[in-house]
Amino acid sequence: MATLKHINSKNADYGAAEQYLLFEHDEFTMKPVLDETGRLIPREDYRLSTLNCGGEDFAVACMRANLRYEKNQRREDVKSHHYIISFDPRDGPDNGLTVDRAQELGEKFCAEHFPGHQALVCTHPDGHNHSGNIHVHIVINSLRIEEVPFLPYMDRPADTKAGCKHRCTDAALRYFKSEVMEMCHREGLYQIDLLNGSKNRVTDREYWAQKKGQAALDRQNAPMIAGGITPRQTKFETNKEKLRQTIRAALSAATSFEDFSSLLLREGVAVKESRGRLSYLTPDRTKPITARKLGDDFDRAAVFAVLEQNAARAAEKPAAIPEYPRHGKTGIQPTKVPQTAPKQDGVQRLVDIEQKMAEGKGRGYERWATMHNLKQMAATLNVYQEYGFTSPEQLEAAVDTAYQEMRQTSGKLKTLETKLQGKKELQQQVLAYAKTKPARDGLKAQKSEKARAAYRQANESDFIIAEAAARYFKAHGITKLPARKALQAEIEQLISEKDGLYNTYHEQKQRFKELQTVKRNIDQILRREEPHRRKEQSHER
Repeated sequence: MATLKHINSKNADYGAAEQYLLFEHDEFTMKPVLDETGRLIPREDYRLSTLNCGGEDFAVACMRANLRYEKNQRREDVKSHHYIISFDPRDGPDNGLTVDRAQELGEKFCAEHFPGHQALVCTHPDGHNHSGNIHVHIVINSLRIEEVPFLPYMDRPADTKAGCKHRCTDAALRYFKSEVMEMCHREGLYQIDLLNGSKNRVTDREYWAQKKGQAALDRQNAPMIAGGITPRQTKFETNKEKLRQTIRAALSAATSFEDFSSLLLREGVAVKESRGRLSYLTPDRTKPITARKLGDDFDRAAVFAVLEQNAARAAEKPAAIPEYPRHGKTGIQPTKVPQTAPKQDGVQRLVDIEQKMAEGKGRGYERWATMHNLKQMAATLNVYQEYGFTSPEQLEAAVDTAYQEMRQTSGKLKTLETKLQGKKELQQQVLAYAKTKPARDGLKAQKSEKARAAYRQANESDFIIAEAAARYFKAHGITKLPARKALQAEIEQLISEKDGLYNTYHEQKQRFKELQTVKRNIDQILRREEPHRRKEQSHER
């Protein structure tokens, strides 16, 4: 899934951003890595482009603009904004995402959402943790050098004017996340809902604390491992992660909030409910940690949902209470979906060896194809049995059902996309109409018909836009314009719904393809066995 991260910088050295993108840096200290001669080490693979720099170096262009508009001259001014779009590592092998394609997507995203800003767009093929995720860096000068259209995340006239600065508000960041989700849906990439939180919310600070702690623990264990001694601890956990595990362990054994609270107290953790929210206080802290900082799995709704499930199971099937609560990675799963398909690495189609040999393939290919078919026949049989099929007719019915489910979800997805497109079109018209408000108000202030005609001619472009928007509203029966914030919230809700259908459709598509491949393989096996069966029947006669 793609994620979006934002960092603002007060560093007046714009060249430092470009240096970070082009040369190797230490993942902990963020300092440049030098070779034995003290020189910077270039990154092995990257794509880099600039936007709105007029052929100049990014740093030079930014400094010229700052001097021209007399902005970003103070130390406390935010000089640049850094956005990072990180794609899912599976997008490369599964969906054909390349560094060049990611660079194109990054440049398009930058041009659409940060118009009028000088920008650097750079794509790296791998993350600093070597997870294999392609990611795009977008660095923009905080100063805008051109007047731009009124975009959905903007909330005041200055956000469109040249010489004013970019503001990354909470609403703007939500909008950018929704647009990243839309980009991934459009490109057929893996994506999760970025707008509705996460089960485990890990901040940058906690992430780097875990990385540094793990590195220190590995250095500490290295002498013991070299001496043949097994270390007692090999995985470093932050205090927040330990708290998450403690909460999960208590929750797995509790059937009421009182039980949950008492089990946590045994571990020295106090849970408190205030204004519908939960917070957790550990012995080493004086200020409690809110559930929001731990993740959605630990808020009031999720906790009480699991407690209700535990109580219902206890009522249906009474069980002896263990002497000590169970510990382990049970997880909080208030809406666990039953598994409907076996987990497989994937079944591939059998190769028609006779046909391939007739096409001119050699003995080496025949040996490979024979081994490939044996493996796929075993995998086919395994999937066939795990689904619980007892006849080819059941398999054929399951293929038809999977196809119908996929088509039904596809229809819902198209309907939702059409609705979303309509809302976005309405949003564009509302924003365009809102931007013409000063011109429309100015026309009303004119005292004579001659003055109004002159004023209209001087602001002709604004009135053309306003009249076009008015015709759109009339054609769609809109008599009262929706509030911009409410409209954006509605669009984000539709994008979240679309994300759920998007992932459901891909799961159903994979299931259909798997069943279809199993059916084709079994049909091919039956066709091969048919001549032998006929010979056996003729001998019996």
